[in-house]
Amino acid sequence: MLLSPQAERNWESLCLALEDVLEEQSHRELFALELGSGTGQHVIRFAQKMPFVTWQPSDIKQECLDSIKAYIAATHAKTVLQPVHLDASEPWEQWAGLPRNSCDVIVAINLLQYSTFKTAQGVFNGAGQIMRQNGLLITYGAYAINGTITPSCNEQLDAELRKTNPEWGLPDIDVLRQLAYGNGMRLERMIEMEEYFKCLIFRKL
Repeated sequence: MLLSPQAERNWESLCLALEDVLEEQSHRELFALELGSGTGQHVIRFAQKMPFVTWQPSDIKQECLDSIKAYIAATHAKTVLQPVHLDASEPWEQWAGLPRNSCDVIVAINLLQYSTFKTAQGVFNGAGQIMRQNGLLITYGAYAINGTITPSCNEQLDAELRKTNPEWGLPDIDVLRQLAYGNGMRLERMIEMEEYFKCLIFRKL
């Protein structure tokens, strides 16, 4: 069971944001895909707080898949499926066999910052295909707005990411909005989170 200090810090605020966004649908069973589940700490907490959602965690790293399995076993989470290997930069047909129009919710936490633009394109292309009408794509992280990054702590984060990999960095909300529009979605809400992070809520039209 891997432990991410950041996941321990932010899971509560993320749960509150998700509960708020999904409240209007809490009377029915939902199916949610988490892209880049990492350690598995988030998805276990989400399952505990939102029993009306069945969660499909995914990641590209074997150590993360093993960690998620360990969290599922330790917590006896009944609404979290076994994790699948999924590379969001791949065409949606290769997304672990998930059929078209099968997801109500797709969640990506701190994924777009730590990945290439090809992955961002893949996330929106895939979401446009495997989400049902009115489905929600929820992304969380720090972002640029109109090419500008504020405040200085986010500038530092962007510089650190680019030092690790020149193709990484804070994505621009306007670019994501255009990607969403090109894949039949629109940016519906922006929720201000802690440490100048944001939750972006895209709805499939």
